[in-house]
Amino acid sequence: MDHEIRRQYGVLRQAYPPGEPITVLHIGTDQTALATGTGEKADAVMLLAIGSRRTATDFFKHTPPVPHELETAIMVVEDEVTRARKMVAGHATLLTADPDIRDIARIARASSRQDDRLALPVEAVERVFDLLAAVSLGRPASSAGIPLHPEFTATLLILRELMHHLQFASVRVLAL
Repeated sequence: MDHEIRRQYGVLRQAYPPGEPITVLHIGTDQTALATGTGEKADAVMLLAIGSRRTATDFFKHTPPVPHELETAIMVVEDEVTRARKMVAGHATLLTADPDIRDIARIARASSRQDDRLALPVEAVERVFDLLAAVSLGRPASSAGIPLHPEFTATLLILRELMHHLQFASVRVLAL
């Protein structure tokens, strides 16, 4: 995972001017990786013990998860995400190439300057999470328009908590 996030950082870095601070996010199956920096290579990398499959397996016993399963997952994800607070301070541009986050951006109808570059504000992530929360409370899943497989739910939850607690206003979803 360390090698992969460094590779993604190098590729995505090319889309931004040298010296501009960026943070690259990759939510893997068992870990979430963050790489930050201002140059061609990441200055710092952190692996968090939360991932789409790991979080889904550890916390979601129902599909969709029931409210207390979401709340328990949120508490654990919050604790893990806050470990990265000092590392990403001042890195205002959050970038990712994750396909599931691209799906979240499409569901949220994120704005696009180009087909391979979507801007997903934290408010839009929150709206998609609100749809999930409504389904967990009994709203018919078919009316929500979101995938309900546990790994997607975990990715959405991790992204939401990361953006809130690390104070990212938006995430830019680029193609590798």
